Amino acid sequence: MARIYDCSVDTDLLTGTRLARQAVGRGEVVVIPTDTVYGIAADAFNPDAVQRLLDAKGRGRDAPPPVLIPGQSTLDALADFVPDVVRRLVDEFWPGGLTVILVAQPSLVWDLGETRGTVALRMPANPVALELLAETGPLAVSSANRTGRPAAATAQEAVDQLGESVEVFLDGGAAGGAASTIVDASRVTEAGGRVRIVREGAVTRAQIQQLIGDELEPVVAAPSEPADDAVDADVAASGEEPAAADAAPVAAAPAAVPDEPEAPRGIASGAERDAPSASQPSASQPSASQPSASQPSADPPAHPR
Repeated sequence: MARIYDCSVDTDLLTGTRLARQAVGRGEVVVIPTDTVYGIAADAFNPDAVQRLLDAKGRGRDAPPPVLIPGQSTLDALADFVPDVVRRLVDEFWPGGLTVILVAQPSLVWDLGETRGTVALRMPANPVALELLAETGPLAVSSANRTGRPAAATAQEAVDQLGESVEVFLDGGAAGGAASTIVDASRVTEAGGRVRIVREGAVTRAQIQQLIGDELEPVVAAPSEPADDAVDADVAASGEEPAAADAAPVAAAPAAVPDEPEAPRGIASGAERDAPSASQPSASQPSASQPSASQPSADPPAHPR
């Protein structure tokens, strides 16, 4: 039977962190406090444990969890390339509510799900979480809730949603409540590139803009589809933490967004808008009911989270 350990009591803190460390080592999942929301955590290098985390949340492999780390040295170990702009961001906002998406080290032996080569990394500003991370190493962590429900701000809320699927609950008091801000730097290379805000949360756009200036991609809403912030509204409202597949390298198609609607379907390309209607097909072009094999699809790619 899962038990809650009150981390404000020294004996509970020692016992709880010891049992949590042992549970992680066995491939079980635990709930930990963070500075944003409570998280459900598993050994990032144990595929079975990561799958247990996803199952506990009711989430598929298309929504891989981010990874919490104990310090910046781990950032260099897990990311293939850490741009200077990212170093400035983490120097300023870590530990804290900023999640950074980078291209993962290709040599890493892990399976977080359908990450498409990226990993979302954060160093939390919570002493209990940092103490556990120092002993366990990187943990795959997602918000402690069933997918589609509000993220837990207390250990009891996590118990109410996750119950017996979790081995140990560490109670660190009420969490901050604001989900982390997610920035995507996976497209930034030595040749340049801009950081994109995927979701604004604990760290504001203004704070990031002040630090990195024009290295931050501006918000531009396409007229025929919603802007990123609109697509991310459901996630921001629920307090859900990000998936590692929030972005992908340039060579790869963007990963689908967990717990979010896809971009609107049926947006016609310019060629389709100029084509004759189905009732008046051109002799040289097939009707709308019989598209040419060379004609582009009307469906845009799924919108990244």
